[in-house]
Amino acid sequence: MLTASSVHQVIFKGSPEGLRLYLPEDTAFDEVLLQLQQRIDAGERLWSRGGKVSLECGQRLLDGAQIQSIQELLQSHQLRLTQVSTTRHQTAVAAAVAGLSVDRDLQERQPVPSPDTPVVEEPLYLQQTIRSGVQIVHNGTIVVLGDVNPGGELLAQGDILVWGSLRGTAHAGTKGNENALIMALNLTPMQLRIAKYVARAPEDSPAPGQAEVAYISDGNIRIALLSEFGRRR
Repeated sequence: MLTASSVHQVIFKGSPEGLRLYLPEDTAFDEVLLQLQQRIDAGERLWSRGGKVSLECGQRLLDGAQIQSIQELLQSHQLRLTQVSTTRHQTAVAAAVAGLSVDRDLQERQPVPSPDTPVVEEPLYLQQTIRSGVQIVHNGTIVVLGDVNPGGELLAQGDILVWGSLRGTAHAGTKGNENALIMALNLTPMQLRIAKYVARAPEDSPAPGQAEVAYISDGNIRIALLSEFGRRR
């Protein structure tokens, strides 16, 4: 059976559902795009206009910009990327944010932790805007280098850090961690949640450039300037 980890170059395969595009896991991305262009040019007469493509990338890590590059190259030849199959959480999130279907069945090959063992993953870094209708869920800390628009939602087992404006919904400590924090350069959310506690941002916003942090104290969510919070702790 052909898998992404077994190939060393870009490969197209036909399937009843459309085309499957296999990416090598250890080839530079610029070379991947070059090979993809060559494969498309070589088989251009065989492609069905508007044909669906499923991207099989295995353990290869792809960010949002790389997925977009692949989408645009396929679209220039009337091919439509609809699904991404991956074992990498960050690739799956980037694909979901791009509006693509995600298949993570290959992760079943990995060891399954005991139900009594809490699963805490490495931080998830996203360098993009979280648009309305997009929900990001992660068993660890989420770091967003961008804005979270109204209607966007972040759910993290750890902390949530937004180096931009947080105007959507954020839920930190989803497994009951009351020590979790929510920080943003501009904290004006629709709703904040930490563990089981729920709050909204105060009506008065801080001066521009004054980062804020939300935390649990005496059974309530409180919000403080990040500079003051650091001195308190």
